[in-house]
Amino acid sequence: MTPRMADPKRTRPARSGTVRPDTAGSTTPSRPLLRRFLHQEKNDTWAVRLLPRIVFGVAALYTVITLASQSGSSFVAVVTVLLLGLALWVLRHRTQLLLALGMSILAIAFTGYFSAVGDAARTSEDANATVTGTAAFGYWALAGMALLGAWMVKDHPGRRGVTVVLADVILVIASVVGMFLPEAGVPLGFLGVLGVLAVRGSRAKAVAGRAGRVFGRLRTRKASDPTDS
Repeated sequence: MTPRMADPKRTRPARSGTVRPDTAGSTTPSRPLLRRFLHQEKNDTWAVRLLPRIVFGVAALYTVITLASQSGSSFVAVVTVLLLGLALWVLRHRTQLLLALGMSILAIAFTGYFSAVGDAARTSEDANATVTGTAAFGYWALAGMALLGAWMVKDHPGRRGVTVVLADVILVIASVVGMFLPEAGVPLGFLGVLGVLAVRGSRAKAVAGRAGRVFGRLRTRKASDPTDS
């Protein structure tokens, strides 16, 4: 007897994506999330990692609420720390902006302190001395000017955070000078911040580039001039 030829329609390979009848019951349905969390199986990484996160989260929340409920100043301090931490988390990829904001906060603190020390020294020396306290607001305005000036330039040639750091350092030095010469503190800080923004800005770099090109052309012309030899 001759063997029967296999029917090509019956031996056709199964298409991808179709489930065979013998493997239909091999896939078990996924269990509910609550049951996965309560069982805490070692091969279930989601359930194993979720439990310590919940425990530490509840402990941190209880600690924050306990500290904030002690007094009004504690509440303000806790809220400030939380906002600062949130700002750090949001700006974790913006290194230059984070550096500029941190340096601006330090500059505001130092200039306010030096301004207050200078006012206190003048009132202790002369009781009739007029102390307005407006120098601190001038320094704070200049710190904001340095921060905005670094980010208002569309094509900044260097790092914007470094520009703010240089401007704030000059501003703190000006506030130290303002302790001894109150009339010269804010104007000196204004000139210093303006000079840093001008030197670090794109216009200053363009001017420096043009000047370098002019000097380069003069050198090449001088080198190629036969009368010099």
